[in-house]
Amino acid sequence: MKAIATISPTLTLELEAKDHKELFEEMAVAQEIFGHSKCGKCQSPDVKYVTREVDDYKFYEVHCNKCHARLSFGVNKKGGTLFPKRKDADGKYIENNGWTVYQQKQEKQTQG
Repeated sequence: MKAIATISPTLTLELEAKDHKELFEEMAVAQEIFGHSKCGKCQSPDVKYVTREVDDYKFYEVHCNKCHARLSFGVNKKGGTLFPKRKDADGKYIENNGWTVYQQKQEKQTQG
């Protein structure tokens, strides 16, 4: 079975599945990954999907062209599917539904 799904105002996909259950799963994955039509921080619709490679690692992100926030995606160990990173390393939810603006870490100054 096939279905045409409007995932966001700017994206329509054709999904294919063997049954309704599989189609539901395909729709859920498509919406979770590609359903970001506006920035989670400033709500601007001016967003773009970006991939970049550093050494042997590939990064998947959605970038806001207005406030420069990013939504990063992780890769599941089993199956290799993508998921939006909405929690930090301690398991706490990140503000703005996972959208963050990169802040360069500042070195501690020593008093002498």
